[in-house]
Amino acid sequence: MGLPLDVGCDRYEVKPKRATIAGHADGPVHIMQTGGQLEIDAFVRSIIQRNGMQDSFYVLDLGLLVQLFQGWVKALPRVKPFYAVKCNPDSAMIMTLASLGAGFDCASKVEISQVLALGVPADQIVFANPCKMLSHVAYAASVGVNLMTFDSESEIHKVKAHHPGAVLLLRLRTDDRAARCPLGVKYGALMCEVENLLCVAAQLHVPVAGVSFHIGSGATDALSFADAIAAAREVFDVALRLKLPAMKILDIGGGFTSGSTGLKFSDASTAVNTALDAYFPSNMGVTIIAEPGRYFAETPATLATTVIGKRVRANIREYWINDGIYGSMNCLLYDHAKLKYRPLLVSMEEESGDLHTGWTAPIFHSSTVFGPTCDGLDTVLQGALLPELSIGDWILFPNMGAYTAAAGSSFNGFATSDIPSFYAFSVNLHGCPAAALSIKGLLPDVMKMLLSEVNFDTFGVEENSEVSGSSNGSQLISVSNGGYS
Repeated sequence: MGLPLDVGCDRYEVKPKRATIAGHADGPVHIMQTGGQLEIDAFVRSIIQRNGMQDSFYVLDLGLLVQLFQGWVKALPRVKPFYAVKCNPDSAMIMTLASLGAGFDCASKVEISQVLALGVPADQIVFANPCKMLSHVAYAASVGVNLMTFDSESEIHKVKAHHPGAVLLLRLRTDDRAARCPLGVKYGALMCEVENLLCVAAQLHVPVAGVSFHIGSGATDALSFADAIAAAREVFDVALRLKLPAMKILDIGGGFTSGSTGLKFSDASTAVNTALDAYFPSNMGVTIIAEPGRYFAETPATLATTVIGKRVRANIREYWINDGIYGSMNCLLYDHAKLKYRPLLVSMEEESGDLHTGWTAPIFHSSTVFGPTCDGLDTVLQGALLPELSIGDWILFPNMGAYTAAAGSSFNGFATSDIPSFYAFSVNLHGCPAAALSIKGLLPDVMKMLLSEVNFDTFGVEENSEVSGSSNGSQLISVSNGGYS
């Protein structure tokens, strides 16, 4: 039986459908030179001024997303990323990653449907939920999503009855006990259960093509990756000892980060590469995939919130903003996040008629920031040092793309799903010309669509510029006779 997906590094063709981009459906993507804080702040100011914004909104830097993908391919050349949609299901983010050649980790019918609707082939999706709803299994079968995970006998029987064409990955319990969000308590077969599960699957003629694991979201210990890869090799060897077909897929899950907190990506990738060389050398012919979410989604997004209320008590400034714990800041509860913030003062600027000049020599005060709901739990910041703010000023929260809006609610009528996103593209990100070259006619049609109104000549990129492939022969973007591959 052939593998249900092409997980090599060659790029597959994507035929994207027009996505509705909330708050920015018909406007061009804003181009920035570096994507630094000053440029982000200027873009936010322009959005506020141009649209008369009073509600919170997101700014998403698609250029940074491209750079992160390039960084992944360079650091982990053997590992194809399958973006974890649950982390942030933003359509523009999905379309950008699809155009670059990423696959997608989906956990439900809704996520599968969304990714398929954006033009991603079914064989570029892994249904990575070890315990799936019956109707979702049946839906996966109907649309040709065949690769999925399991960790129990009941799941094998479920898949056998509702998706006879499925190919399984055995989810193994592996733990980074200090991860931001440990997952082993809920998912993953124990090593002592592996042999029985493989035998049951064989008896039911349900193919098990490989192993998956997830050491925990927001990992902290690089050795946890190494230990998990070693354990996965044990499972491969058990299958051979049982005279079952040789496994061909290893899914090393998520846990990767790109921000300033948690395990450094360089440390994680070094540990992964060393372990793969030791336990899954290239001559084994095993396809390696991963399920990064936070790595791609966290740093490109900035949340802009406006001050809607103010009170002063005992030298403590208390402010209310229009997003909170029940919205994007649910990450404080569910993701153990530590928020970064910075003020954006516009009230005094509006009085002077100039949104491009700020205050001078501000005095900072100990401040509390509340969300908009009527629950006292809805407290976003305490002891925050902020200048004197007024109603109508803004507070910006960078690195807010992972497990934020995706997990928000509509409590008290404040619907997180109504928060719009505005899109930017960093051209010469951190002095790197690759991003500028990428948007000069070299990205697939999806990115051309998003950047359709940009005047590229202002950036001095030659018409015949090319993006070279990586050292292992896998090109991020390859162009031949005007076509994309």
